[in-house]
Amino acid sequence: MGKVENSIKSEISRLAKREVRGTFLPLKREVWKMRLRLSNLSKNFAFFDRLTREQIRQEESKKLRLEASGEEVKASRFTPERISNLRRRLGLSQRELAFLTGVTVGAVGLWEKGKFRPNVHKKAVLVALRKLSKRDVRKILAEKGGETEKRKPKEKRAKGKRRSRKSRVAPSKKARRKR
Repeated sequence: MGKVENSIKSEISRLAKREVRGTFLPLKREVWKMRLRLSNLSKNFAFFDRLTREQIRQEESKKLRLEASGEEVKASRFTPERISNLRRRLGLSQRELAFLTGVTVGAVGLWEKGKFRPNVHKKAVLVALRKLSKRDVRKILAEKGGETEKRKPKEKRAKGKRRSRKSRVAPSKKARRKR
């Protein structure tokens, strides 16, 4: 009986292995195909990633920049009138010009009054602005996020509605004593 029992056990294990192999091999092939597809997809992704980075670099090089050569800066003469005329020609407010040049609004005002002169770096920006059109300057402002919101004028109080001293509430005697 031991022989029969061993032969049945060996037959069961042989059939079980055969059954497992029968279901495992198609799964193994499918996993292999998926790995191959994944490899191809990752290669394609790397190619498109490189292509995108290259296009971004090209776009950045095409962007308008506010730069001027050293000779142009040395040869340029900026008077207060020329600075204000440049600003008006480009349709810029003092705030927008200050944003583009990287200074305060007060500095632009002092340039236009003639109390101070722009330094070499700011002068280079002004020379570069001189070469641009209104549309180009607006594009640069939009890229830098410098579309400054125009402030609304403060609402004025209607005349004749002033309060008299009597209508104001005077502090009580207790409040005066606490001081």
